[in-house]
Amino acid sequence: MTTLTATSTTSTTASAAPSILPSAKVRGAHYADRGRLLIQCADQPGIVSAISSFLTEHGANILTLDQFSTAEENGKFFQRTEFHLPGLPAVLGELERSFAAEVAERFDMTFTLTESTKVKRVAIMVSKTDHCVLDLLWRNRRGELDMNVAMIVSNHADLAEEIRPFGVPFFHVPASRDNRAEAEARILDLLRGNVDLVVLARYMQILTPNFLASVGVPLINIHHSFLPAFIGAGPYQKAKERGVKLIGATAHYVTADLDEGPIIEQDVVRVDHRHATADLVQLGADVERAVLSRAVRWHLEDRVARHGNTTIVFGSIGS
Repeated sequence: MTTLTATSTTSTTASAAPSILPSAKVRGAHYADRGRLLIQCADQPGIVSAISSFLTEHGANILTLDQFSTAEENGKFFQRTEFHLPGLPAVLGELERSFAAEVAERFDMTFTLTESTKVKRVAIMVSKTDHCVLDLLWRNRRGELDMNVAMIVSNHADLAEEIRPFGVPFFHVPASRDNRAEAEARILDLLRGNVDLVVLARYMQILTPNFLASVGVPLINIHHSFLPAFIGAGPYQKAKERGVKLIGATAHYVTADLDEGPIIEQDVVRVDHRHATADLVQLGADVERAVLSRAVRWHLEDRVARHGNTTIVFGSIGS
């Protein structure tokens, strides 16, 4: 019988921005009335002009605009626009309907229109390894990750005391191959309608296609990324024995194809014969933390557009 226990009943709400933006204390006022428009459609003349004209006619001032086309002819077009519009929260619904009718329908365009100050609700799933989940919570508390951590879900109770000081609800849902269906059903009960994103911060259980189809929100995963790759148990020991010169990490959206979903961010660090297995483990944890936090931040800021099994990430270099 699967047990479900919560070890905390207090959640933290972060309304802060990444470190490159103003601090949490001033963000609300500074970013009031800011919107984000993310679009994609077949590339064709007039898209940028139509979007700019629409926003101008509705009283908005464009702050940033990034665009990308996959090819000079017959390509797919992507654009991310940030704008300021006084009183945006009150008119967002009408603005969205007008954009759909006046622009999106004309270009057969898919789009999302959001408020910059509307904080996404995030669930973090973890097993026993703490470096990624604690890093995300720490960055959230410092105002570097703009998210409301709604809950931590784990198939082990080991990290409950480490997470308690952050005031986030911790739910222990034991999961293994023997009770996978029951455990996933209980986790879905926790997540449905309560979160906008799920982050797998070293959650060491396979999620079934049924779970992925039912959860209703994107999932981001992090895993080591050796060159060459080593799968299974003890990857760092295998890497040491092989004498690798690079180790790294990959953050990606989760699909039914396990670790083959669209990649959001990757990074590597150089190693050599002087590094012991313990050194590789520590360096690997460092790069995993950095890669996962960047991927989560870019998703929270609506910078990521999915294109098949790849992604377009606007404004990511150097951020």
